[in-house]
Amino acid sequence: MGALLLLLIVLFTAGVPIALALGIAPLPTLYGRNIPLVAIPQVVFESLDSFALMALPLYVLAGRLMQFGGIAERLVHFAVALVSWLPGGLAAAVVLTSMMFATISGSSAATAAAIGAMLIPEMERQRYPRPFSAATTASSGELGVILPPSVPMVIYGVIAGVSIGDLFVAGIIPGLLIGSSLILVATVTAWAKGYGQRTPFELTRYVPDVARAFRRAFLSLLMPVIILGGIFGGIFTATEAAVVAVAYALLLGVVVYRQIAIVDLPSIFAKAAITSAVVMVIVAFAAMFAFSLNILRAPQTIAAMLTSVSDNPLVFLLLVNLFLLVVGMFMETFAAIIILAPILAPIAVAYGIDPVHFGLIMIVNLAIGMVTPPVGVNLFIACGIAKIGMEELIRPLAVFLAVLVLNLMVISYVPALSLALLR
Repeated sequence: MGALLLLLIVLFTAGVPIALALGIAPLPTLYGRNIPLVAIPQVVFESLDSFALMALPLYVLAGRLMQFGGIAERLVHFAVALVSWLPGGLAAAVVLTSMMFATISGSSAATAAAIGAMLIPEMERQRYPRPFSAATTASSGELGVILPPSVPMVIYGVIAGVSIGDLFVAGIIPGLLIGSSLILVATVTAWAKGYGQRTPFELTRYVPDVARAFRRAFLSLLMPVIILGGIFGGIFTATEAAVVAVAYALLLGVVVYRQIAIVDLPSIFAKAAITSAVVMVIVAFAAMFAFSLNILRAPQTIAAMLTSVSDNPLVFLLLVNLFLLVVGMFMETFAAIIILAPILAPIAVAYGIDPVHFGLIMIVNLAIGMVTPPVGVNLFIACGIAKIGMEELIRPLAVFLAVLVLNLMVISYVPALSLALLR
């Protein structure tokens, strides 16, 4: 097992693309066990032969349609109208919009890109420092995979055999908790350091502005109600909900808001297909790597190591959190889920931890990885929009990361936050 992991690390370090590294690393194991190479295409195609996994490209497409169809823009205006009177109101609006967009996009990167493209330039106009604006956008973007629907939750549900609908429900309260704490950090930091321009609160102007923004955003706000209401009401599955999301986003973008022309659709579909293909290739070859780990009895070996340290589930969760936080810093989220979920989920169940609760712990951990150097996807997106270097982002980001880790600990050790709505 050590040789397999070492080879994978060497391939990553050498700059080999993630999917190729995951496909190459298992080859010595297959040769050593005299397993025919025909097992590779068999495992790869079998891993993709999943009805639930069909939701992944559909949510990717829905998120892109929302980004260009005027949905994100209306959510931004509504959030700004709601909280612009707060100290650091525009920073709070970034987090609030991310929370709303997360309920319809399912992607952390899509959330950071869509919201950041609109609000980072506006924050600069209102005298917010670029590093703070980028840090706020990157950290709040992680809500895209915690609040339902969530593409990583779909993958975890498929890999670990856990209900995707239950995972979606479990993400609601933790997502609201994280979002609220990020709003608090953003507003307190902006107030303490004098960032931004504060709009004075006037009830006679506030109510009409909010009402006007709500009317414009009403159909956009209705989208998560339709999607999540349909899933939780048993009307359709999580995969069927992705189809509904695409259809509704098309209807709003093309017919109602008319911000997507028919001639734009091939480009939008093509870019969504490319993004989906990249993710699917990673998913397929990560399944091959997981297959090799199972041949080497990695789950049993790791379980024995952990139980030799402690049989206390609280200690197990602490060790897993530390491990996943480090993994998230260096490994792509989908690959990490596919490789580690089959190993860690059964061990968690053996410790008496609810599989849905553990799934959420894993998702939140890896979501934090999206905003931690050196390979945090959200950081690259936010830095690109703000036109700053990664080193400029670290200082303002540190406070947000500290709050995210604190939230992770609370979610880990208070399972009721994840499971309350399931009972």
